[in-house]
Amino acid sequence: MFTFCNLQNTMITKDEAEKLLGIKIKSIDNYISACTHRSYLNEHRSFPLPHNERLEFLGDAVLELVATEYLYRTYPYSEGELTNFRSALVNYKILAEISSRIGLEKFLLMSRGEAKDTGRARQVILANAIEAIIGAIYEDVGYESAVDFITREILVELPRIIQSGQYVDPKSKLQEIVQERKGVTPSYHVVSETGPDHNKIFVVSANIQQTEAGRGSGPSKQEAEIAAAEDALKNMGI
Repeated sequence: MFTFCNLQNTMITKDEAEKLLGIKIKSIDNYISACTHRSYLNEHRSFPLPHNERLEFLGDAVLELVATEYLYRTYPYSEGELTNFRSALVNYKILAEISSRIGLEKFLLMSRGEAKDTGRARQVILANAIEAIIGAIYEDVGYESAVDFITREILVELPRIIQSGQYVDPKSKLQEIVQERKGVTPSYHVVSETGPDHNKIFVVSANIQQTEAGRGSGPSKQEAEIAAAEDALKNMGI
């Protein structure tokens, strides 16, 4: 469990980045960009660096590769189980917790409006930032340093995730139970879609035989469906 700090838009320095990430860096620019949400540029038109979305794209791919290789070499389970482990590990909630734990949050640059948000949207920003940081490490000092950071700060969460059962996919569990009890498959429907393209919130219902069994929201349809399945399971007493 973590709490959000009061963001002060403090730009990270080279010394702070090295201390935070546990690595020696060459150039600070990519790390500043990794901490920069696109909303910050809307209020600071003369800011000389880009926002973090390209670095996030790169870091996401590096994280998935490192996590996949680690799982493959460490756990002798089926492809389906390994996929569930990986999905749980790179879930935005887990990444947001890690981002907060290492102290990245106080260096995020965002608009005044985004800085006031303490809900799911902030978690997504935190998760995206740590993926962007991985991209920055990869670009600045190479793949092995990115592997070291991911191993030390992210892969270390796997035993807890596995032991607590966080890797169990709520949608699969709901489908299994509903098919066993009623012989039908749950369906999911988008109830609403709000917000700008870069920060949408989807509300989705989980339905059993055209009756709403649960409802959830998230920054993507997939996350909202998972939340709806969790809500349906809870409503079923599971």
